[in-house]
Amino acid sequence: MASEADLVILLPPATVLIGTAIAVATQSGRSSILNCGAHGFTEVLYALSSTSNNNGSAFGGLTVDTTFYNQLLAVTMWIGRFGVMILVLVIAGSLAAKKRVPTSAGNLPTHTPLFTGLLIGTVVMVASLTFLPALALGPIVKQLQSVER
Repeated sequence: MASEADLVILLPPATVLIGTAIAVATQSGRSSILNCGAHGFTEVLYALSSTSNNNGSAFGGLTVDTTFYNQLLAVTMWIGRFGVMILVLVIAGSLAAKKRVPTSAGNLPTHTPLFTGLLIGTVVMVASLTFLPALALGPIVKQLQSVER
């Protein structure tokens, strides 16, 4: 069973990637994409990434003022934002209920460069493994196609 911290890390990217898959796999989702190919995929990926994690903007080439996209973006916004908030509150409650443990040789101090490096490395690795494959289908392909012409 996954812990709450695992779900906090995986919920936003899973929401974005599953929403993007639904949008490009259905006729309702594809009919709002004005640019074909890799650029259209990037527009959908950006719209879902933005609503799930940020301010909810979209590229101009994607018509998101449709029933399909209004509902899809609302669900991804709800899950991507409130789902994480609820899980973080669960983690906070769990931490508040724990007893303090004295520092010993078995603890990893959080004020050292080792901890900072491990944390940054984990964040970069999770982000890379999550979004680089999707970016390879969109902007990287578009750039390679423009160089060939």
